Amino acid sequence: MKKVLVLVCTATFLFSFSQKAMNTVEYKSSLEVFSIPGLSQSVSIDCGNSKMILLSGQVPLNPEGNLVGHNVEEQTQQVFKNMEHILKEYGGTAKDIIKLGIFITDIAKTPDFRKVRDTYINLQNPPVSSLVEVSRLFRKDVLIEVEATAVIKNK
Repeated sequence: MKKVLVLVCTATFLFSFSQKAMNTVEYKSSLEVFSIPGLSQSVSIDCGNSKMILLSGQVPLNPEGNLVGHNVEEQTQQVFKNMEHILKEYGGTAKDIIKLGIFITDIAKTPDFRKVRDTYINLQNPPVSSLVEVSRLFRKDVLIEVEATAVIKNK
C-alpha cells in the first residue's frame, strides 16, 4: 500500500509540472533565400510565450543560388541578409538571435566577420557563439557558413 501511495504521489508531482499541451513545430522558408530540396531553412518550436527558431547553416547565396561576394566581409553580409529574410517570416530580426555557430575557412578573417555581424545582432545582449575554422565548406568559393538560433516573443 505504501509503494502504491508513493507511486501515485510521484506521478501526480511529475504531471503537475509537465506541459499541458504538445508544443507545435513549424517549418518555414523564405522566397528571398536560396532553397535546397530536402533541407528546411528553419524550424520554429512554440515555447508558450515565445518561439525558438532554428536556422539551417546560411551561406552567401542569393535566391537564384549564385554566390554573393568574394571575401569574408561581403559573404557575411549576404549570410546575415538571408537570416534576416528567414526570421522576418516569424516576425523577428537578427536582433532576436541568441546563438551563432560560425564555420570559417580562414580564422584570421574573423574580424571581417565580426564587423558585419555587429551591424545585425543585439550588442547589449550578444548571442553566445562558437567559431570553428574549417578546411573547406560545401563549395571552394564559399568562405563562411553561419547557423543560428533565435527566440521571438509570440504576439
